[in-house]
Amino acid sequence: MLIVDAVLDRANARPDSVALATESGRVRWADLVVGDGIDHGSGVVALHDGDPLALLPRLVSTLRGGGVPLVLDHRWTAEHVAAVVAGLDPPPPMRAAWAAVSSGSTGRPRVVLREERSWSASFAAVDELLALRSDDRMLLPTPLSSSIALFGLAHALSRGLAVFAPARARDAALRALLPEATIVHTTPTMVQRVLDLLDAGAEHRLRLALVGGAELDDAQRARAIAHGISVVTYYGAAELSFVAVDRDGSGLRAFPGVEIRREPVPGGALARLWVRSPYLASGYLGADGALERSPEGWATVGDLVDPVDAADPERIVVRGRGDAAILTAAATVLPDDVERVLRSLPGVRDAAVFGEPTARVGALVSALIEADPAAVDLAAWRAECRRRLAPAQRPRHWYLTAALPRTAAGKVARAELERALAESAVQRLG
Repeated sequence: MLIVDAVLDRANARPDSVALATESGRVRWADLVVGDGIDHGSGVVALHDGDPLALLPRLVSTLRGGGVPLVLDHRWTAEHVAAVVAGLDPPPPMRAAWAAVSSGSTGRPRVVLREERSWSASFAAVDELLALRSDDRMLLPTPLSSSIALFGLAHALSRGLAVFAPARARDAALRALLPEATIVHTTPTMVQRVLDLLDAGAEHRLRLALVGGAELDDAQRARAIAHGISVVTYYGAAELSFVAVDRDGSGLRAFPGVEIRREPVPGGALARLWVRSPYLASGYLGADGALERSPEGWATVGDLVDPVDAADPERIVVRGRGDAAILTAAATVLPDDVERVLRSLPGVRDAAVFGEPTARVGALVSALIEADPAAVDLAAWRAECRRRLAPAQRPRHWYLTAALPRTAAGKVARAELERALAESAVQRLG
């Protein structure tokens, strides 16, 4: 069943029940089937509204009119929006039902197009992962411009679930919605915010968290379980959708319906990950991005993984995007490996590792730490890095910030790190 048909069925069956709620209001299912009189045709329609109460009826109207909704980040400047919108004409040269902006974490935004089936084909598997019930309510706390939240919205609409989405990125808004939702689909960054609120006494009904966009560490999983929240994590990409899933903390394995191939990287100990599945996006509108395809139907966005482990051949260990690797003194350092250690240090909320170009060695491994100034203990942090990291991996320069720059999906916006340093928006620690 098409998502728009599911919305119509829900509107006919329960017109006055809640389709979407924010901290400031609610939209009924009946409100989603009031047409706006616009013939959208087959073009991509940019929706740039930070209020989900206004955005959702426009999104459904676009789908009903044959258009392809593209939700833009409401925090973008007018110039940024204009640059993306300028590339939306002519209509896409391929069949599409959804469009999402993918900046990944390292580049300018690109518009990813996909057929409806590339998402809806995974809905049954997601239902099973969530042990979905008819009375579940979905919390989507990241902006609806992110592919994670947009998928979560499409899935919830298709299942007739009420969606709860904060209109403002404030703890008070999130706290107001926690008592109503039973499932949260979000990123590790937002999971941490939710857990901080629960530790502070916020009421909630959450029974399960579906977490993507980055790795969730064991400590966060344990915190969630302590609050009665089961955790399912997954790895994917805007272009690939679901690739692998970790149901219980034992490690990632191929998502149902996904084939995995690991292509050894010449001269390295890692492999390039290729996938084949019914969930792949159709491609990009305008400028190309990281997605590569083979004639046999395989696709990759350049992510690197460990080679097959004979003791557990199905497990997939993702090491990060190959183009983020740091070349330093003839060694290749993957930021994810270093960041995993830094995030475990006392007082560190999050960390981003990057290379600072320098003569002779190529680049110096540097770390931007998100932490309170009172929690900084550089000597202890360096000592732990000496214990747990190889010499080439240890950060040579350390910087402090109150908040790392992030994409709408909650990933670290690596393209912004250099600008933050250049503008002295961070504090040099050593």
